Amino acid sequence: MVDRDLVLYNARVLIEYLDERFPHPPLMPVDPLSRAKSRLALFRIESDWFSLLGDIENGTEKKKIQARKALTESLINATEVFSAMPYFLSAEFSLLDCSIAPILWRLPHYGIELPSSSKPITSYMKRVFSRPSFQASLSEQERDMVA
Repeated sequence: MVDRDLVLYNARVLIEYLDERFPHPPLMPVDPLSRAKSRLALFRIESDWFSLLGDIENGTEKKKIQARKALTESLINATEVFSAMPYFLSAEFSLLDCSIAPILWRLPHYGIELPSSSKPITSYMKRVFSRPSFQASLSEQERDMVA
């Protein structure tokens, strides 16, 4: 992303920059303790979930299967977290949701089906995916992923 003379290419730096550049409504908590918790959660999302996407999309068949299984199990293990609040670890839509939504949107494309015991995750997905801002963010190719 280019903004004036600034070129940003790291996803996390980009989303934090946008939150600071356009602060209303905030996508990160305002208090330092909650911001730190959100940053830790973002780190975990990147290291636990996003790190698997390369193998899911471009790995050997064996790597794809292993990565799909790991992502599925990790999501299932997080079911309780998805049920605790309306959004991920928050009562308000945040950068955490902006980070998680693209992965969850692509689950059918990746061949990942969540079990019925993961209803809190599917409810969360419906809540986030129905947001006009989420729908407006989708490219034509992304819309076709779940069609």
